[in-house]
Amino acid sequence: MISRRVFLQNGIKSVAAAKLIGTAMAPGMLLAESVPALKGKARQVVIPTHEHFGDIEERLDFPANWEITLQPMLGHNAPVLEHDEILSRIQKPIGTRQLRDLAAGKKSAVITFDDLTRPTPTYAVAPIVVEELLAAGIPENRIVFLGSYGTHRNLEQDEVVRKLGSNLLRRFAWVNHNTWDNLKEIGATAHGNLVKINRTFAAADVRVTISGVKAHAFAGYGGGAKAILPGVTGFETVSYNHEVVMKRLTRPPAGVISMFKNEVRLDMDEAARLANVDFSVQILYNGKRQVTHVFAGEIVEAHRAACRAAVQHYQTKAVPNPDIVICNTYPQSTQGGRYKWASTVREGGTSVLILQHPQGLSAMHYWEARRAGMNGRTYLDTVAAPREPFPGNTQLIVYSQYMDKRQMLKFPSNAVFASTWADMITQLQARHKGDARVAIYPYAAIQHMETKLDEPV
Repeated sequence: MISRRVFLQNGIKSVAAAKLIGTAMAPGMLLAESVPALKGKARQVVIPTHEHFGDIEERLDFPANWEITLQPMLGHNAPVLEHDEILSRIQKPIGTRQLRDLAAGKKSAVITFDDLTRPTPTYAVAPIVVEELLAAGIPENRIVFLGSYGTHRNLEQDEVVRKLGSNLLRRFAWVNHNTWDNLKEIGATAHGNLVKINRTFAAADVRVTISGVKAHAFAGYGGGAKAILPGVTGFETVSYNHEVVMKRLTRPPAGVISMFKNEVRLDMDEAARLANVDFSVQILYNGKRQVTHVFAGEIVEAHRAACRAAVQHYQTKAVPNPDIVICNTYPQSTQGGRYKWASTVREGGTSVLILQHPQGLSAMHYWEARRAGMNGRTYLDTVAAPREPFPGNTQLIVYSQYMDKRQMLKFPSNAVFASTWADMITQLQARHKGDARVAIYPYAAIQHMETKLDEPV
């Protein structure tokens, strides 16, 4: 925990260059060109926002009499790996041979990458993977990148360049995964899941996945085999894992992230091995989405090694019973409608969700859309259906420049919204007269509480 005194000593020095939140992006449709600054003296905090869209630092201003605690994850300032350090880790794989040895004599390769719903800085690692494949003799025009996002919507070119960088896009082709068509059946898992996989992925001589690792609601941690299932499998394979296998999921006790006794994760792991993934790269990142750890090699073993590091890296000590909890959804804002840190606020307090991202919440997830449309329901029924309120007498306030009505309808019925920081402060001051204790989680989407893995006996 950063004390108020240390925060004031260190934090104020860094705020001068950061624009007041709401003014950092160029104005566009529906966006304010400016927002008023807080009147009078203010305490100031800088948070990161706009992942994949500049990774901008924005400033939050608070009343001078409020007590502010900034609570980052343990690895928020971890050293960044340079090119040669990443290469060194890729050339020392876990559970398999070096990639260039695996690729020697082969004629084609496919490399998966995730979409903008994931924070992964793929552009920092993918060029090094390509170097290894080229060194093995695979022709440049036979290396293809494949979007790995399961039943999410397709990517457009401007989104892919944010994941891979313009240099790679000029040299190598990329394709979207199609969860509905052009699939190849490769067998069934022990859980009874018939695995159908992207045919381009299956046809390549060398198959490589690149993933970021962070906590996941039911897979334990993201990354690893999730690049295959749901990443590049068919819709019915994904549905079986998310529905049938999910019902068998043994929930771990509080303070434990389940990886080794997790039926959903084990089904994913087996699917990845059925897919004959040759090489996998797992990435951990710091508070600026920069690469800090790389674990490469066999897809399951390398991923488990990454998770053992992640359980410490993303760990965060909760601030006990603050009046106000502020959760910044960076660096996974497009899926930021989750409230795991809200439970730490005191009874009657206020939870604030900051969602500063031009794409707002994800617009399409075909698996979720099918569930929403079951029994003949349409979106008109969804709009009319009553939404559950935020629990207890805690207030939820969502701050964003980018929120539209469709996205507002995804939040609890008693949530309120602010499009300027001045409006946010006005609402907070109306609820909290005088002093207030504020806890800020600057990377709330990837921070998790003190926990451990369910290591095998």
